[in-house]
Amino acid sequence: MEKTNANDSRAMLNAYPDSIGGSLKDIVTFLSKDEVKGAFGSFYILPSVFNTDLDRGFSVIDYDINEELASREDIERLKSLGIDLKLDFILNHSSVLSKQFQDLLKNGEDSKYRDFFINWNEFWKGCGEMTEEGYIRPDDKYIENMFFRKPGLPILMVRFPDGRDVPYWNTFYQEVIYKRPSAQDLMHELPEKLQYLTAVRLSEVICRELDNKKAPKDFELGKYEKYRASVTEYLEANRRYLGQMDVNIKSPLVWEHYENTIKTLAGYGARIVRLDAFAYGPKEPGEKNFLNDPGTWELLAKVRELADKYGVTLLPEIHASYGEGIYQTVADKGYMTYDFFLPGLLIYALEKKDGSVLKRWADEITEKKIRTVNMLGCHDGIPLLDLKGFLSDDDIDGLIDTLVSRGGLVKNLHGQKKMYYQVNATYFSALGEDERKMELARAIQLFMPGKPQIWYLDLFAGKNDHEAVKRAGEGGHKEINRTNLSLEDAERALERDIVKKQLELLKLRNTHPAFGFDSDFEMICEGSRIKMTFKKNNDTITLDADLDDYSYRII
Repeated sequence: MEKTNANDSRAMLNAYPDSIGGSLKDIVTFLSKDEVKGAFGSFYILPSVFNTDLDRGFSVIDYDINEELASREDIERLKSLGIDLKLDFILNHSSVLSKQFQDLLKNGEDSKYRDFFINWNEFWKGCGEMTEEGYIRPDDKYIENMFFRKPGLPILMVRFPDGRDVPYWNTFYQEVIYKRPSAQDLMHELPEKLQYLTAVRLSEVICRELDNKKAPKDFELGKYEKYRASVTEYLEANRRYLGQMDVNIKSPLVWEHYENTIKTLAGYGARIVRLDAFAYGPKEPGEKNFLNDPGTWELLAKVRELADKYGVTLLPEIHASYGEGIYQTVADKGYMTYDFFLPGLLIYALEKKDGSVLKRWADEITEKKIRTVNMLGCHDGIPLLDLKGFLSDDDIDGLIDTLVSRGGLVKNLHGQKKMYYQVNATYFSALGEDERKMELARAIQLFMPGKPQIWYLDLFAGKNDHEAVKRAGEGGHKEINRTNLSLEDAERALERDIVKKQLELLKLRNTHPAFGFDSDFEMICEGSRIKMTFKKNNDTITLDADLDDYSYRII
């Protein structure tokens, strides 16, 4: 396989396949326009480009191309534009609609994929007490260091064909869906002989209780209480699921799946593979279930062997505070790492009109030879938890207050204050919707060491979309920065100065020979004045900028 160019630091577009025009075909058409051509050397297509069901792509059924949003022809057109791909591989889990989990539901203990997922009771055997509900509750000493992303234990009870409910490990989303029975369903399926009107009214009661989000065992059946056992068994036997089930990295079939996936992604043209949720993969009783050591690094090393085989570079994705030093550990082990610090630091520098925090971070990247992918906005939000240890808590609080005052939404971890993960906002709105600040922010990003990743909505100076948040309902806060644009809207935006200037900067970044991971870099800071210089061989380029009046020149 062709090896990734280790010095390829060209700018990378970041979008969903339907972010512009509704399909990848439309995005490629946009990228083919003379005004845009040459601005991007890579494209991070978010995983709804695959066959997925939830979380706008991060619950993968399989890695076939989603025929409603993209085609192999679209991908070939990207290659013809000289654009390679960054694609996602979700290591920790697969959708309940995957062939492996569906086989488990169908065949139970006889399934080929019985050990593809993590049987909770087998995992915790000898480490706790069995509950009446049929799952082991681990002793406190075994789980005191574990991090669970939702209340309670991360379990989905799975109905096997023999009628048993078997617990399986489920770190992320789950939903149990009960069939809404008609009167005829109840007449045919319940062992009791029901008259038609009784079946009609019992059906109405059941559907009402389901509408109230109750589980069958908690139904209020009133005069139909005598049918409880039959109704419960009927509903439980016919339940369906949505969710993301943790895979068992000790299973040979999982490693067969891993290799097939990387081979598939490389075949699409992926040169970078982003590893999503990798830190949740290794699990052992009594150990951390997030970023445990050495299990996490052993997992990554085995995956890297597969990546090397197919010529791709791995980009492990993890959010952790600066003070924990995880970014450094990832880099020291030879991986690219996300620069989740730059988005917040750049806003901080612009607000304070002081570039010292940017210089401090740029110097560290350079001195430690950390190979980063950096960004301003992205499909999630503006990271803040990551800044702990770099900025003071008071500075972070001030930054949060500023972004919220400009329409941003704060999402706390488990509702706990001082555990901020991110602020959901467009980067343009986070900057006070000031086009001069946005242009300067982009220029500084492109002159930071690393490979710049460009969120499509930032390119168009998109504003916070609160209407999209309302439409999405509970949990829809991230839609504030995910506005889909028509192809016509995107083409019209090419006439805006802020879009033109960003594209000019991007084309310069992709073509000037001084840029690269192997270039010499120097940053000088004197209060609000900063100079950022790349030099390689006889080529030099410098950004001379002032954070006070947002002026800059490139020399």
